[in-house]
Amino acid sequence: MSKFLGVFRHHPSRPPRIWTDVLLRWQGSVIPAIAPRVLVCMAFSLGVTLVDGWGYEFSIPLQESIVPSIVLGLLLVFRTNTAYERFWEGRKAWGTLVNTIRNLSRTIWVSVAEPTPQAHQDKIKILHLLVAFAVATKLHLRSEPLNEEIWALLPESGYRKLEDLHNPPLEIAFWISNYLQQEYDQNHINPYQLTAMLRLVDTMVDVLGSCERILKTPIPLAYAIHLRQLIFLYCFITPFQMVNTLHWATAFVVGIIAFTVFGIEEIGVEIENPFGHDANDLPLDQICQTMQANLEDLIQLPPWHQVSHGD
Repeated sequence: MSKFLGVFRHHPSRPPRIWTDVLLRWQGSVIPAIAPRVLVCMAFSLGVTLVDGWGYEFSIPLQESIVPSIVLGLLLVFRTNTAYERFWEGRKAWGTLVNTIRNLSRTIWVSVAEPTPQAHQDKIKILHLLVAFAVATKLHLRSEPLNEEIWALLPESGYRKLEDLHNPPLEIAFWISNYLQQEYDQNHINPYQLTAMLRLVDTMVDVLGSCERILKTPIPLAYAIHLRQLIFLYCFITPFQMVNTLHWATAFVVGIIAFTVFGIEEIGVEIENPFGHDANDLPLDQICQTMQANLEDLIQLPPWHQVSHGD
């Protein structure tokens, strides 16, 4: 049994991770964002403690809380769950995009005939366009201009044309569809293959639309405002409830409470838009690099009609 557990703990696909590495990790946490707010709450609590120590009665009974903890907790849970649902939906959309590009690139590479060397080069350009669609989608979702990453995947004329467009991924999808239609007109693919490949292009555009929906449908402003107002009231009323019991420990306890509620709310803010550059956003750069590596591997393989049937 011990040998089995040892193998499980050191599984090659799961590198061992020390628990305290995550516990003490600063990068990727919400501590830098919430630290000023927590310190303000602690300073305010310390002031309440000082004034109370001078003989002024500032304490409020715990049972008379203006913002009940259960109400604030439910609002925070709803906020975090809603944000994570957006994050997970974005991840599923990009997973669909990866699989669709892999399927379409494989189908084009295997199915489209190559009667001339130029046809082979055209096929390679279209495969690069598939990755360019993913890169253009990433840049479009981040509201960033075209860069060297997509320059390497397009001819100069295509790059210049995309610079003047508001939605470059849609234009790239049009180029791919146009290529497939031309191959059908030249009898390089049959109607069933054309239909199947155009359906995959439609799926790529559907993924683009899903990501745009996530990006352009933020959490309602009224909900965000009301939640932050309640958090503010909760954190600044709590010292009056605790000072009569905890005295000089009030600031420390309020700091822990503020760290908790501000942290949960900030996590929702961090992940509600999963397409940025933050540590908690989706690794879109890595996903695009993986797709390009997969495509380059595919290009190294000879199409089916170049493979000897005896192999």
